[in-house]
Amino acid sequence: MFFIDPQILATGLFVFFARICDVSLGTIRTIATVQGRTVISFFLAVMEILIWISVAGTVISQTQEKPWLAVVYALGYATGNVVGILVERKLAFGLIIFKVITSRTGTGLTEALREKGQPVTVFKGEGMKGPVLELYVACKRRDLKWIKPLVQTMDPEAFYIIEQAREMKKGMFPMGPSLSWLGSHRRK
Repeated sequence: MFFIDPQILATGLFVFFARICDVSLGTIRTIATVQGRTVISFFLAVMEILIWISVAGTVISQTQEKPWLAVVYALGYATGNVVGILVERKLAFGLIIFKVITSRTGTGLTEALREKGQPVTVFKGEGMKGPVLELYVACKRRDLKWIKPLVQTMDPEAFYIIEQAREMKKGMFPMGPSLSWLGSHRRK
């Protein structure tokens, strides 16, 4: 029978899972940094490096006797990238500009979005086959969960573009699911 020394198994699991945590935090930190979220980036960086130092120290000090730790370290790194991306998608940090170009349901779509508390700016334009409306929806990335299906249901032919917005200033902004508002209509 084949038995694995519990200490060897514990070391391998520590390296693997700690590396997943380290790289996942690094992935989320990188995205937060790009979006200008300095406070979140700072604290994630501190946690990431503290974990990395303990894991790297373990692997470097034991690689001569246990070369398989390098493989476990690499597998943890690769897995951490995937986990970090999945976690960040769930958190959906950031602001976006969701542009919808429609020739069919511009007014109805605008009203449907506004009824749900989402500010929309509408521009008239000329498309390849005639008049179109371009809807600009500035929102939190997590709001795409309900905005995109609404657009696709109301106009399956709509063309849309999603762009990263680093900062928004002035105007009306939804404040999450409660649809409380902060914007130009609020007076001091």
